[in-house]
Amino acid sequence: MRAHHTKNKGDVGVLRAQADLAEKGFGVLLPLTEHEAFDLVAYKGGTFSRIQVKYRSAVDGAVEIHFRTSWADRKGTHSLPMNKGDVDLVCIYCPDTRRCYYLDPKCFGTAVKLRISPARNNQTKGVYLADDFLDIPWPLSSARIEQGPSKAKVAGSNPAGATRASRKRFR
Repeated sequence: MRAHHTKNKGDVGVLRAQADLAEKGFGVLLPLTEHEAFDLVAYKGGTFSRIQVKYRSAVDGAVEIHFRTSWADRKGTHSLPMNKGDVDLVCIYCPDTRRCYYLDPKCFGTAVKLRISPARNNQTKGVYLADDFLDIPWPLSSARIEQGPSKAKVAGSNPAGATRASRKRFR
């Protein structure tokens, strides 16, 4: 791998997301700059969706992302919370599963952890299963946030705990 390995990982994640979106029937558009809040745009049925792609390896059976942006300059490393209004979806590419997971960042707090394998203590309550986020919550305009006492749920998408038969799928 080349010297700037984090950039290379990001490039791999974006390429995997492009292939996955194309397989799901989306047109994929790329911005002409790397300085936007999103990495690509998915297009289907007259609707555009800005997508930020994150490359995350599994740690202890889960992938976790923090909704923030980070950069380094001559004054050091900096980090700010993600402006969730700048993107419509976050795609997490996990090299361990070779899959893309899609979620609406507005439905979560500052971070989210998706379980790839069952928790060692067999906990299921309050656990987000990665397999529940393989489909894209589409169309985005119909997704509504319903705050519950324990966690956010997205109507019209892939809420944690939903069964494969009950989840709304867009094909």
